[in-house]
Amino acid sequence: MKNINIKSAILALTLMGTLVSCDTDYKDETPSIAGIAVANPNFSTLEGAAVQGGLVGVLSNSNPNDPSGHYTVFAPTNDAFARLGLVDSGSLGGLQNSFLTNTLLYHVSNGDLMGSAIKAGGTAPSLLGVNRRFISRGADLYINGSKIILTDVSASNGTIHGIDKVMIATGVNIVDSAILLKDAKVFKAPELTFLVQAVITSGLAGTLSNPSANFTIYAPTDAAFKAAGFATVQDVANTSPTVLQKVLLNHAIVGGKFTSEHSGTTAATAGGGMLTYSAFTNGIFTVKSNGITTPANMVIPDIQCSNGIVHIIDKVLLP
Repeated sequence: MKNINIKSAILALTLMGTLVSCDTDYKDETPSIAGIAVANPNFSTLEGAAVQGGLVGVLSNSNPNDPSGHYTVFAPTNDAFARLGLVDSGSLGGLQNSFLTNTLLYHVSNGDLMGSAIKAGGTAPSLLGVNRRFISRGADLYINGSKIILTDVSASNGTIHGIDKVMIATGVNIVDSAILLKDAKVFKAPELTFLVQAVITSGLAGTLSNPSANFTIYAPTDAAFKAAGFATVQDVANTSPTVLQKVLLNHAIVGGKFTSEHSGTTAATAGGGMLTYSAFTNGIFTVKSNGITTPANMVIPDIQCSNGIVHIIDKVLLP
């Protein structure tokens, strides 16, 4: 009986040792990219976005399209999503799922891109098929208009860098991008109905959709047009095309620039006017034209289009 008890005790101790060993191995195992988002409260909105956008499985597993099996993710923090009014996973319902999925893919690359390899003037492809570019401003490094605030967080299936703004790319030209916004193909609440009508009536659609062109466009919201005296979309349609051309060209700068790339305090418009910028603060600035008394604020900055960059603003920049 004593021998049996001794054998049982040895077996129990062996099992306990095995379990402890397994538990230690489990604890030491590096979590996946999705697992890090789940575990870190600063990325809880990103976690909700990945769930809604159907990418949790992708970011939990090995990358089948890269020999390393890894991804690099530029991960927006909760504060980054909050800058778009997306304060939690529930408010993500204001985005169309297809747009949300594409937005997340825009933040992901194949393979490991370490912080030491990120250089100003360089670019990196995204899984959306659109390149992002790296920009140096003072002591800070940006990807498009988003400041890189954290680098080289290791996951079992790749690398994470934290950023302070959500990056947005439409994959189409400036005019088609405005139409996507107007038709609620991005945000469920249309924002640029008046602007699209102005582009059509002015006859500038061809210029602003030209694939060889490259513009920075300050795009006023519907509310901005109403505040400027256009009560309805029909009011815009009834306005002289020449007048609308003058107004719209005052919102266009030749050369597409993210907020992080703007330097100086003024810029000449495509219509021959002049815009004045405030200081660059927290990744954005205000914009003022000669025809308004208070500057326009940025509602959504740094939307990458195929032929330029669009910044949505809350005032019409009257000449």
